[in-house]
Formats: sequence, C-alpha cells, structure tokens
Amino acid sequence: MSDGARPVPFRGGGFSPVAKRGTGIVVFVLLLSFIEWGTRAGWISNLTLPRPSDVALTLWDLAESGMLWTHLAPSVSRLVVGSLMGISAGVAIGVMIGLFSYVRAGLVPLVAAIFPIPKIALLPLFVIWFGIDEGSKYALIALGTFTPTVVATFGAVDNVDRGLVRMGQSFGLSWASIVRKIVLPGALPGILSGLRVSLAIGIILLVAAEMLGAEHGIGAYILQAGSLYDLERLFAGVVILSTLGVLVSWGIGQAEKRLLAWRG
Repeated sequence: MSDGARPVPFRGGGFSPVAKRGTGIVVFVLLLSFIEWGTRAGWISNLTLPRPSDVALTLWDLAESGMLWTHLAPSVSRLVVGSLMGISAGVAIGVMIGLFSYVRAGLVPLVAAIFPIPKIALLPLFVIWFGIDEGSKYALIALGTFTPTVVATFGAVDNVDRGLVRMGQSFGLSWASIVRKIVLPGALPGILSGLRVSLAIGIILLVAAEMLGAEHGIGAYILQAGSLYDLERLFAGVVILSTLGVLVSWGIGQAEKRLLAWRG
C-alpha cells in the first residue's frame, strides 16, 4: 500500500440487513393509535373505519364465545390441506422442469398458460366438478398455490451456480448426489421465498372459496358481517386473516433459519 493511502471501511448495511426488533410493532401501534384518536375526535367517520378498541372488543367476544375457533378451525384446515396439495405438486414438478429438458419443453408452456388465469374465476367450475363442499375449496387453493410454486421452484433450480455443478462432476459425484447435495440446497432459498407468495395467494383464495357456500370460516364470517354492514365484525375478520398471514410468514422465516443455517 502506497504512502498516504488508507483502507476504506466496508459499509454494507444495505447489503447485510440487521433485524431491528420491535420497530414493526412500534409502527403498528402508532398507526392504530392514530386511527383511534381520529375516530374519537371525529376526524375519521365511524362509518368509514371503526375504532380499533371496538374491533378488539369484538375479537375478545369472539374468543370468549368460542365462535373464533368455530370459524378459524375450518379455515386453517382448508388452507393447510389445499396448500399442501398445491405446494408439494408444485415443488416436485418445478424441480423436474429445472432438471429435465423434455419436461421443461412440455410443461413450461402449460404452466405459462395457466399462471395468469384468475383462479377465483374458476371457482364456479370447481363447484360443478367437485361440489359445493370441501372438494371445490381444496381444489381452488391447491391450484392457486401450485402455479407460483412451480415458477419459483424451476427458477430457483435454474439459478443454482453451474460452477458448483461442474465442481461436483469433477469430484466424480453421481447425478443423484449432485442433485441432492448441490442443486436442491442451492435452490432452497428461492423455493422458500416463493412459498411466501404461494401461501399469501392461498389465503386470498381461501376467503373467496368460503364466501361461496360455506357456513363456517373466516371468509363466511366476513361476508355475513359485510351484508349487515357491521364494520366491527368485518374488520375483526380482516384482523384474523392478517394475523394468519403474519403467522404463516413467521413460520416460513423459522424454516429458513433452520434449513438455511449453512449460509452463515
């Protein structure tokens, strides 16, 4: 190093994000406090937004009466079953598309044709095929989570560093070993990231499916509240869905920490 030169410190805050615990909660509390103040002061009409405190009381009454679990249990069951069907099939087919040229040539155009179709528009068709009971709801959620999972999976497989594959070949690893030890671990971050989108779509389709021919479920509860123009109940249902989405995202985050610990 020449005289007068000095090392430049690495400023990687934007490239190596650090978790700031509590920041999101503070923002959320401030937003709710502002809405509470606005509705009490008359700046925000109660016909537009209910008071957060009234929504909290509605949620408490739901939990105390047992109706919360009555509506939440079937919704969670439908989301879990439908998403497992769609995601497991999507990951399997996505990996095959990423690994096999003939599968890619045959299925990518099909996936590209199905992907942009609004899945909610297919709900009446699924009702005709599978009936108005659980089958149509499972099918809708499965298809809705299937297509984004396929796209995310074969994209993640394509993005695996081919230099690592060549290195495995140079060490004499078999094709199966390369897939198991290099391709799948390398694709896992992209697959898990895609699951966030897939499950968010699954929750949206769950609500749509429950609004058609479901007696119990969060979607049915919101539909009933909306028909009565009961904003407290309606927003209570929205809060439940939002909480479900946060829990799903948190669960995927925990899975990433465990499965991707090798990244350091």
